[in-house]
Amino acid sequence: MNEDLLAQISKLKENASSFVIVTMVSVRGSAPQEIGARIIVNESGLNFGTIGGGKIEAKAIRVAQELLLKEDIHQFVEWNLQTDVGMTCGGVVGLFFEKILPISNWKIAVFGAGHVSQELIRLLIKLDCEVTCIDPRAEWLAKLPEHFRLKKIQLDDMKSALSTLSPKTFIVSVTMGHAFDLPILLLALSDFNFPYVGAIGSESKARVIKNDLKKNGINENLISKLHCPIGEPVGNNHPVEIAISIVAQLLKVRDSF
Repeated sequence: MNEDLLAQISKLKENASSFVIVTMVSVRGSAPQEIGARIIVNESGLNFGTIGGGKIEAKAIRVAQELLLKEDIHQFVEWNLQTDVGMTCGGVVGLFFEKILPISNWKIAVFGAGHVSQELIRLLIKLDCEVTCIDPRAEWLAKLPEHFRLKKIQLDDMKSALSTLSPKTFIVSVTMGHAFDLPILLLALSDFNFPYVGAIGSESKARVIKNDLKKNGINENLISKLHCPIGEPVGNNHPVEIAISIVAQLLKVRDSF
């Protein structure tokens, strides 16, 4: 990529704009541009560059704008310029469309990839957020969907992931049990100032967790910031209903800032 193109991409990212980079990746026969020609397309139309102008560029812009409205991130097309585009030259071109999404300011780290997390993450990736899921079990992480909003981390010492997270991250602990939750909560509350820390559990488990936090030197003011039991008081104990209650609480806290 040339410097002008990189500068324009950087500018669009800074403005939190979604856009599509269209690259001519193959040419057979006669074509209005060479392999490597690129354009940037946003919701307003052509933003930068050229792949030859005229009918081919107009069609590429339409396809790129359609991609902006879809869930898909990538698309490849191969067009016969005469039969597919209506041009007089008889070449065939391959175009690769890549959608670039703005980086979300809302970041959520989910510790644990079990039953509740499976439902929770499938809800979260529908929202404008970036989700990180941390779990030592590769088989549970593998059950999660592959999605551009989701990053999966296999880590035996889950609490060590806290130091890699943005200080604005919402922390959700839905691990395999109290023994796994406690080290994460201890470190999250003592060494960081995350805007939200929540842990799954019943009222009785919440009392045990808060008591153990106090025994480990966490003061009452910090303990009072812990959301445990996590989620809004709605629904039953089915994983999907727990997940819905957690999402409701996360949105409520997010919108309170």
